[in-house]
Amino acid sequence: MKNIVVFVLLLYVFTLVQYVEKADGSMLATNGSSFDQQLLHLLANKKLSGAISGISIRKAVTGEVIYERGGDIRLRPASNMKLLTAAAALETLGQNYVFTTELYIDGVINGDVLTGNLYIKGKGDPTLLQSDLDTLATMIKNKGIKTIVGDVIGDDSWYDHERYSADMIWSDESEYYGAAISALTIAPNQDYDSATVIVDVAPGMNVGEGTTVEVKPHTDYLKIVNLAKTVSADGKKELKIIREHRSNTITITGTIPVKSSRMRQWVALWEPTVYTTHVFKNALLAQGIQQVGIVKAGKVPNQAKRLATHDSMPLAQLLIPFMKLSNNAHAEHLVKEMGKVIYDEGSWGTGLKVIESTAQSLGMNTASLKLRDGSGISQINLISANELTKLLYAVQDKGWYPAFVHSLPVAGASDRFVGGTLRNRMKNTFASGNVQAKTGTLTATSALSGYVTTKSGERFIFSILFNNFVDGDSITKIQDDIVILLADQE
Repeated sequence: MKNIVVFVLLLYVFTLVQYVEKADGSMLATNGSSFDQQLLHLLANKKLSGAISGISIRKAVTGEVIYERGGDIRLRPASNMKLLTAAAALETLGQNYVFTTELYIDGVINGDVLTGNLYIKGKGDPTLLQSDLDTLATMIKNKGIKTIVGDVIGDDSWYDHERYSADMIWSDESEYYGAAISALTIAPNQDYDSATVIVDVAPGMNVGEGTTVEVKPHTDYLKIVNLAKTVSADGKKELKIIREHRSNTITITGTIPVKSSRMRQWVALWEPTVYTTHVFKNALLAQGIQQVGIVKAGKVPNQAKRLATHDSMPLAQLLIPFMKLSNNAHAEHLVKEMGKVIYDEGSWGTGLKVIESTAQSLGMNTASLKLRDGSGISQINLISANELTKLLYAVQDKGWYPAFVHSLPVAGASDRFVGGTLRNRMKNTFASGNVQAKTGTLTATSALSGYVTTKSGERFIFSILFNNFVDGDSITKIQDDIVILLADQE
């Protein structure tokens, strides 16, 4: 009888050891390997001293949490917020959803003359390019119109007129990642950084000369003040490209050595609606269509006649530049679009309500969330690691899940539109080409959440959030090492 009692007690103790709640608040389910000790060693890194960590690891098949450390602590997610935005957009709008841009007239066409205004109405497309405006201009030409006696008017009324989310800091407003949000906007290339222009600065032919500047797409709506100088070949390449607050004046100062490579910078615009309308006017001129009138912002009148439309790429395709390159503007466009579709109001307030209700439907505890924008640029957003892994578990049952997971950056994949923000991480490890995860970076904030398959073929979901660290140089390596450790499990 004594032997039986001892055996039962030993079995009970062994069971407790297999799932231990640690003094620091972590929960660890071991499998008899050294995984737990290796993980604890990684988290003992002095770079995390004084920082706050939130870690959650689940089995992808069952959703069972096998490890957590501070898993319920609400932390700043940075661009991991985009996981919620993408999921809500796919659930609300559908993976085949497209944004449209429309052309209207409010006058009459006599012969080849349009007497009246031409309107270009944006309905939120964050991927509109100059080539798309060229196509729309060609449609006008194909209507036989050669002259417009009236104004060219840009309509952005599909969304409200709040250009920046509530917590956007003023110093970010000219940075590409802090671009203004408008329902009528344009991107300079196929990275689709909407509401920005590309500024290229190259040295002059001789020392002492000014520099040459090229802006894409170019319009007279922008004012370029070029004060930069060309210096000797052994001189310093020190250029500053700054857009003045509340204007579209871009000032270039500093020096660039003769025969050196150009400097390229994306600059966010102050007013994207009128800028886009100016680019459209230039497209009309390129098609030989003359205009007698002004270019301005306005609203399509009820009696106007629609002439042509342009559709964006479907949402599933748009998710690639959005998630792979972590495009903030795309996130905020999606927030406003969801608000417009569900509540007929394209605003942050209505869009965030849609995200919150979608999160609740996916099993997240919305009472524990603080949502302020769709991109994660706000320092006030708060989400726990456990809630993020809960989301990533729940979406696996959705019909749109293949589009969702395909949009995540792939560790170590060199192609920018495959590896995205993970293309230079976890190379030459078993995690390379295996891990699909969303990165997130703000000052004193780093996040990584996604999926990993182990050497044994088991799939895990993870979320690793670090906040309030001082030295961030090694923080992403700690995240990578944790994920690599998971990948190496046999």
